[in-house]
Amino acid sequence: MKNSLKTICRNKKAYHDYNVIENFEAGIELFGTEVKSLRLGRVNLKDSWCSVTKGQLFLNKMHISHYKQGNIFNRNPTRVRRLLAHKREIMRLYGTIKQQGYSLVPLSVYLKGSLFKVQVGLCKGKKLYDKRRAIAEKTAKRDMQRAFKQF
Repeated sequence: MKNSLKTICRNKKAYHDYNVIENFEAGIELFGTEVKSLRLGRVNLKDSWCSVTKGQLFLNKMHISHYKQGNIFNRNPTRVRRLLAHKREIMRLYGTIKQQGYSLVPLSVYLKGSLFKVQVGLCKGKKLYDKRRAIAEKTAKRDMQRAFKQF
């Protein structure tokens, strides 16, 4: 039961806009009403990104909707949230993202046991022609699957 994973949200746009080079897992610092809202699946990762500031990893623009019964305890839905990772790992990522073209993008939020985790990807942006090629390959693969299904 400890290793059971339940995916809450995936960032599909990140896979379209970036080539994911490496993935890693980080915990996330949340408040009570945010946890309840996350359990209901009311989260959006579409335009979110990660940054390293003063040796700490932060998640920006992740939208967690207000919890209906939260009243005055609700926080700002798009506030900056701290990610929990080892210092050595943060410094290695910081050195990598300082290189041109690399960025940290949250790929998914999931429940691991009773803890919320964020899968963060070290990514390099795709060019427009790469995006078109990926769409063409996906379409061709889908057409082949349909053709095989008919026989």
